[in-house]
Amino acid sequence: MEADKGKVCVTGGTGFLASWLIMRLLEHRYSVHATIRPHPEHKRDVSFLTSLPGASEKLQIFEADLSVPESFEAAIKGCIGVFHVATPVDFENKEPENVIVRRTIDGTLGILKACLNSKTVKRVVYTSSASAVAFIDKAVDTMDESFWSDVDFIKSLKSPFGPYLISKTLTEKTTLEFAEEHGLDLVTVIPSFIVGPFICPKFPGSVHTAMSMILGEREQYAALLNVSMVHTDDVARAHIFLFEYPDAKGRFICSSHTITIEEMSKFLSAKYSEFPIPEVESLKDIKGIRTPGLSSQKLLDSGFEFKYGLDEMFDGAIKCCKEKGYLQ
Repeated sequence: MEADKGKVCVTGGTGFLASWLIMRLLEHRYSVHATIRPHPEHKRDVSFLTSLPGASEKLQIFEADLSVPESFEAAIKGCIGVFHVATPVDFENKEPENVIVRRTIDGTLGILKACLNSKTVKRVVYTSSASAVAFIDKAVDTMDESFWSDVDFIKSLKSPFGPYLISKTLTEKTTLEFAEEHGLDLVTVIPSFIVGPFICPKFPGSVHTAMSMILGEREQYAALLNVSMVHTDDVARAHIFLFEYPDAKGRFICSSHTITIEEMSKFLSAKYSEFPIPEVESLKDIKGIRTPGLSSQKLLDSGFEFKYGLDEMFDGAIKCCKEKGYLQ
């Protein structure tokens, strides 16, 4: 038997990316402490995690909530690394923006403090989002890690996604500042739209939006005008790569493809003729922001290689949606 690589903590363990990351970490011979939000009636189903290969020996589930930052301490104790993936998502705007932003920042700072106090955590990998890069009020073709979203511009859009976009931007900034100030080894991963297979029971939002032409949900097309995407597994692999890569510093965009809505219509029509994909002509009146493309050059220069293309992203997503009953 090959030796165990040590304990790592993954926050938000039942989520789309976190659950896939847990599966890959177990395969990479890590022991994993996964945090999940407490359920008032203890009804959260985690069998899709506990049944993963190696989980019975190497996976421990801890309850923790970003609203109670100190609740993460037990899960982080004794770990050599922390993958902070958890983030509050409220697209129904049940809570005011400042409440969401405050909880996200305070919860993250609590986790970073627990990492410092542990004396065992060697590196933190924080999952940011293209939301923290792509929203600025000027024309740019391609963006790298030097770009930051403009919070005032996001507010001016009056989007239901606004609080999420703002919280991801301000939390990543705070995270990097805290790490710099306290000498904490931390890198941030900035994925674009994550599309592909999933093991969590819930239909992931980014997969849902990416598949909106297949599902015929025209109200979501505006998000696809110029969309950067990356395969689920490539993002998980990038997290592990950046945890293990000794020279990793700062921010890393993780995005393999950028495609316009017109190109996507042609691609999907040619590949999945069984679905009524809208024709290019019918998309001319779709209004919205064409976000710039994203460059992953820094990640590639570090030695990382993307493994998957658009075919695998949509094949994987469609297969999982059929298996889980989201698609007939």
